[in-house]
Amino acid sequence: MRHLLALALKFVMVAAVLLIVLTLLFDVPFVDTMLISLALTALSYAMGDIMIFLNAGKPENQSTRNTIATFSDFIMAFLAIWLIGWLLTGQNIEMVTPGLVSALVLSAGEWFFHLYVDRSVVPEYNNYKSARG
Repeated sequence: MRHLLALALKFVMVAAVLLIVLTLLFDVPFVDTMLISLALTALSYAMGDIMIFLNAGKPENQSTRNTIATFSDFIMAFLAIWLIGWLLTGQNIEMVTPGLVSALVLSAGEWFFHLYVDRSVVPEYNNYKSARG
């Protein structure tokens, strides 16, 4: 249940940022923005928040893990927004700037989302990992 709530919160964050940046600032169609939001939420939660963030270092080194995961999320968000946006809109070069701006704003949100994941979604994982050394 905690993962579903985390996914919902992440989707709201991603969709809000992308609606503002892609749809309002760069005129990407609403439906395309929502499709990108869904894909990016699933991809970045599975890879960035679960695989990378939880395994990028020791549980007590939260800042290091957060930095690595946030940087990974930036790269992943840019590539996903650019590539999916290119496929949906047919605009290649025109999606680079929206992808970079969106990825930068999302990365700021990801830093705080990782804190939430660490404390509220998987606290027992960190305790288990710390006990194993």
